[in-house]
Amino acid sequence: MTEVLSTGSTIGILGGGQLGRMLSVAASRLGFKTHIFEPGINPPAGHVADVVTTAPYDDEAALKAFASSVDVITYEFENVPTSALDLLESVTPIRPNRRALAVSQDRITEKEFLSGLGLKVAPYAAVDTNEDLDKALADIGAPAILKTRRFGYDGKGQARIMDMDDASSALADMAGAPSVLEGFVSFSHEVSVIAARGQAGDVSCFDPGQNVHVNGILHTTTVPANLTGNQRMDAVLLAANILNALDYVGVMGVELFVTPEGLVVNEIAPRVHNSGHWTQNGCVIDQFEQHIRAVVGWPLGDGKRHSNVEMLNLIGDDMDRVADYAKDGSVALHLYGKADVKAGRKMGHVNKVTGTA
Repeated sequence: MTEVLSTGSTIGILGGGQLGRMLSVAASRLGFKTHIFEPGINPPAGHVADVVTTAPYDDEAALKAFASSVDVITYEFENVPTSALDLLESVTPIRPNRRALAVSQDRITEKEFLSGLGLKVAPYAAVDTNEDLDKALADIGAPAILKTRRFGYDGKGQARIMDMDDASSALADMAGAPSVLEGFVSFSHEVSVIAARGQAGDVSCFDPGQNVHVNGILHTTTVPANLTGNQRMDAVLLAANILNALDYVGVMGVELFVTPEGLVVNEIAPRVHNSGHWTQNGCVIDQFEQHIRAVVGWPLGDGKRHSNVEMLNLIGDDMDRVADYAKDGSVALHLYGKADVKAGRKMGHVNKVTGTA
């Protein structure tokens, strides 16, 4: 059953980073208010939201007050503690649902879920001890990559193992956290699909974008991606299959490796996604508005692309080039309002329009 919220309703957002900021902007354009719940002081989303609650995720009184003040709750990152979600969900609906979070929060749970749908994933094995790692390397081989099962992002919480000599130092890098060994996939390039599903089960996907990473952090996403018509269709259908299996409501990012044997799922993210930022200047309805539409029960946009775009993340000292980008009439600047420039920190992005679709 679709629950349609009227304009003037308040959307609660867990997390106050740049994704929460851009969700708040999209919500305001549709006439909705936003209330951010964020432990950190002066979050980027707080500059544009109607209300900000600054409290840790174990503050039950703050969580209850937050949930009681909003009409629906969504989130900008996956790692919200289960105890906080239990309390919030007892008061106000959370979209996307808890199952999507449970699947994406643990890399092994995620791979088991995807494999259960008949989708291809990298070879993997659970690793907790040196003995586990030795056995996993014997089965999967090197090169491989060791990752924490939870809480890793932007290249953090992972270590490459190029040969057996790297194994002990890689395990030490995990600092005792439960981990997973993933075999390398021989792929030509990575693409991602930004897909949305509404409360009634309707699905809309944006064109796949082609991703380039530097030091484990997304550097550029370019549309159109280098895909055949069949590959593009397979990517979109695969993403829709995942959303339907999770009874998902909202926007999801699905990262895929392109291989001669077909598409291999790298990971899923149950939220708006960095590789979907190009939609802000390539589509009439971008991923942020699409997510708001889904969680409030409005009709989804069709995701049609009117322009070719290259999205470039501005990381750390890339901010020194903002004045140059501002002079380029083909470039749209999106800055996140973060006060401190730090190495490896996403400070903003630019969308360069390279032609019409």
